[in-house]
Amino acid sequence: MGDLYEWLISFFFLIALLILIVYQLMSLADLEFDYINPYDSSIRINRVILPEYITQGVLCVFFLLMGHWFMSLLCVPYLYYNVRLYSRKQHLIDVTEIFNLLDKEKKQRLFKLFYLVFLLFLCIFWMILTALEDHDDE
Repeated sequence: MGDLYEWLISFFFLIALLILIVYQLMSLADLEFDYINPYDSSIRINRVILPEYITQGVLCVFFLLMGHWFMSLLCVPYLYYNVRLYSRKQHLIDVTEIFNLLDKEKKQRLFKLFYLVFLLFLCIFWMILTALEDHDDE
């Protein structure tokens, strides 16, 4: 039963990451359609970038500590990309360059979104498999 709770916790971590990415995409879409100005858009996005990175790092470590090696290995490329951006100080959006980098930023976040959806489906699969195994043991 403990394994099921581990998958449930990781499910909520992934949902939180998806919400953060969708929020960033919505802010970029609002900027693209001229609903908000570049300053407000960059402030909104920059406010949630660090929580996204921290949540993703905690999720990767959580998988590693719980012994889910495959899921931990799947999280490593995303973690490496975030660490690389942070170490190069390229993780924040510049207000003056946001229009020039709008397509790149949207593609980057869409890739993250699809990657997280893939991880979410794997997590749901393992959660269901674990629940069925626990049910068969009783």
